[in-house]
Amino acid sequence: MVESALAAERAPRLLTIDLDETVWPCRAVIERAEGQLYRWLRERAPRVTDSHSMESLREHRLRLREAHPELAHDITALRLASLGQLLAAHGYHRGRARAALALFLEERNRVEPYEDVAPVLRVLARHYRLVSVTNGNAAVARTPLGGHFHLSLSAADVGAPKPSPALFEAALRYAGVSPGEAVHVGDDPYLDVEPARQLGMRTVWMNRTGAPWPDELRRADATVTDFFRLQRWLETIS
Repeated sequence: MVESALAAERAPRLLTIDLDETVWPCRAVIERAEGQLYRWLRERAPRVTDSHSMESLREHRLRLREAHPELAHDITALRLASLGQLLAAHGYHRGRARAALALFLEERNRVEPYEDVAPVLRVLARHYRLVSVTNGNAAVARTPLGGHFHLSLSAADVGAPKPSPALFEAALRYAGVSPGEAVHVGDDPYLDVEPARQLGMRTVWMNRTGAPWPDELRRADATVTDFFRLQRWLETIS
């Protein structure tokens, strides 16, 4: 299914594409990575896990983010700082946090893209500049999609997470195009579609789950359920 409400504009030259829940499922990946991290702590820093569940580790990280908003855009640095604090509080050397974080990131990058993504990206890369933009900390080069994007940007790279326009603006500068020559594809109406639309980009909502669109937001230019439908929509405006 494709829903479109497109005004006549110039053919796009840049596609910015969100990662988590757009090109690969993420929630199970994070849960697995946090489970591996917790097992690592239980073996190497058991006083931490004697005092904390996986949920209370997350709560500690959230409290740290509230206390240090300057870390909010860099979730890797935030996780490292949280681990360091917890280890030190229980009598362990803070340096162990780096080994724990390395384990977490290895698991974090063990993503499995949706089957429709890679074949379509290979085609789209011949016609557009492809830039991944994410608030997350997946290292695209270490995933199965390494080499599919011309550039990969994270909130940590630009100093601000979506819905800030910083990620989109960095992609526009890289490609040397105006917002009217760019399309953003993402799964989150608030973090993806609305900020890109406000910047003047065309927008595609990747709605794989059949979720309802928020009533208070203006709809995306197109709604698609997979990348094959995205490709067909792009052909209508190129």
